[in-house]
Amino acid sequence: MQTCLLLSHQTASLDMAGINNYAQDLDDADLQRGTHRELIGGLWDEIGDLQYHFLRDQGLKPSMALLDVGCGCLRGGLHFVRYLQPGRYVGADINASLLRAGMLELQHAGLQDRGATLIQTAAFDFRSLGRTFDMAIAVSVFTHLFFNHIGRCLQGIKQVLSDSGVFYATFFTAPSPLHLEPISHQPGGIVTAYDKDPFHCHPQELAQLAAWAGLEAELIGDWAHPRAQQMIAFRHA
Repeated sequence: MQTCLLLSHQTASLDMAGINNYAQDLDDADLQRGTHRELIGGLWDEIGDLQYHFLRDQGLKPSMALLDVGCGCLRGGLHFVRYLQPGRYVGADINASLLRAGMLELQHAGLQDRGATLIQTAAFDFRSLGRTFDMAIAVSVFTHLFFNHIGRCLQGIKQVLSDSGVFYATFFTAPSPLHLEPISHQPGGIVTAYDKDPFHCHPQELAQLAAWAGLEAELIGDWAHPRAQQMIAFRHA
């Protein structure tokens, strides 16, 4: 089974202007230099391994179908493609050049025949895949999204999450809803804001968005992320 890259032609899209440099279109020279690994925040080995072992601890089995939201160039995806049965991994991202980098990473790792599917989506519309997922994960995605974008993501996930499925997402936490002051998170020293990337929010705010999308939220909290991102889980209500 060969890796499949699906490029989207959707008319609906998110305005990512000003969201760091994530929308940067990398060329072939950038990919050969490994620039893509830094564009997604570095810590390639550490965070890739961390999310893999987290989902294993949460019950991810090789036979399960996994949706990796904001998969980028497969920092975690390489681990999942290697672990899951062929054809069980789907990675989705807004940046097509990062998905091309992901395909390159799969080739370098000898995983190009594991049947991974990589899809470009600008609006978290996963219905075109025509399948459901037992687990989904979004690492360092909500930290760069406005609330309306997070709501769109949760709505999109609800449409493809199996009845017993779980969606795990990381975020920078705030001490209260509508926390307008900047926060320096330790470890890592990342400074977040309520209305500027990178963003923080309170779990209650995410739980309210989830309820509107027909999901329920469960705060997991600390999961040993090196930059102090917290974890939250979403299930069908």
